[in-house]
Amino acid sequence: MFSLCKIALRNLVRQKRRTLLTASLITIGVVFVVVFVSVSGSFKNMMVGQITDSFLGHIQIHKKGYVRSLDSLPLTLNMNSKAVKKVEEALNETPGIETYSARLKFGGMFSNFVETTNVRLNGVYPENEFRTVPLFPARIREGEKAIKKGDVLLPELLAKGMKVKVGDTVVVVATNRDGSVNGKQFRVSGILESATGPGGRDGYVHIEDAREILRMDEMEISEIAIRLKDFAKLQEVFGMVGDRLSEQLNKQGQPAFEIHTWEKLSPFYNIARMIDIMTLFVKLMLIAIVLISIMNVMIMAVYERIREIGTIAAIGTAPGKILSMFLVEGFSLGVFGALVGNVIGVAIVYSLGIAKLTFDFGRQKGLLLSPTIDLTDILVISLIVIAISALASLQPAFKASRMEPIKALRHV
Repeated sequence: MFSLCKIALRNLVRQKRRTLLTASLITIGVVFVVVFVSVSGSFKNMMVGQITDSFLGHIQIHKKGYVRSLDSLPLTLNMNSKAVKKVEEALNETPGIETYSARLKFGGMFSNFVETTNVRLNGVYPENEFRTVPLFPARIREGEKAIKKGDVLLPELLAKGMKVKVGDTVVVVATNRDGSVNGKQFRVSGILESATGPGGRDGYVHIEDAREILRMDEMEISEIAIRLKDFAKLQEVFGMVGDRLSEQLNKQGQPAFEIHTWEKLSPFYNIARMIDIMTLFVKLMLIAIVLISIMNVMIMAVYERIREIGTIAAIGTAPGKILSMFLVEGFSLGVFGALVGNVIGVAIVYSLGIAKLTFDFGRQKGLLLSPTIDLTDILVISLIVIAISALASLQPAFKASRMEPIKALRHV
């Protein structure tokens, strides 16, 4: 086998120009894929992080049927204190959860004493909310980066439309569960930049103020947002939380709670999937480039070396060894192209990281592009290139191994 490898490598060196051009084409393809995977992966992670860490959280828990009626923010589908306690017990027992935040969501009327419009508000415990969605404070463009009792954070579009500034006094009026109406004055403590996706136009108040305005005898919760220690374990933790809460049934004998990952709650999950599909198509392009390049080279090598193949066969070399020799040539081209391509690709990715390039995403400006490439991605790309190189050599190698020695020796 060692002798066959020496012969195969010697044949590649003998055709230096062709070997170099083919290896260069494979290298360029590998570089392109490595850079694209790293940059697109960085953009995807940035996009997901902006959505989950700004307002959504990684996982959310609601009472059964709440998400289906989310647009109307139904108070009748809130979780009572007993249900919330069961959920918190389940979350505290689940490994992988870093923190969680309870929210009381409701709709109402907002007035600046001159004009009135509708508003969506979230009552939250500030400390829990800021830990669960750590990018939330960065959305507060004006005013205090806090949510105190008696204060309200207003979405930017609403504040501009109603000509409200930080420090102004406003009134929020809400309809309670029993149909009665109650109002409360608030001080505008900050202007909140609109996030991308559902909930981007919501305002925020302290949860005790929300309870007061809704005249609740005991605290009720609309949703619980969860932040994980490791986002990569999203599905694993989601399954564990689901298993723990599946035992809780309502009066109809159905699950009392529904659990959703951010993927089910945000339309931007479809964009993330599109990025994955684009990455897949780029890898398929790499496969096509390698396949055509290697097959072309190996077919030409077979036709140029017919007399040589006949001589090798005539001295008793088995067809299997002839086939192996050509497979080794294709395999060597794949290994060389993958190795050089990965080195150049990683160097470019590292250079892009040093360059600190920025981009805009929605209303977020100057987001830093931080391209990285996992060792797993490098191994997968390398294995694909090497495997396709060997497969592309198979047909020409099989043709060479099936040649009749006498006919091959007569070939001119």
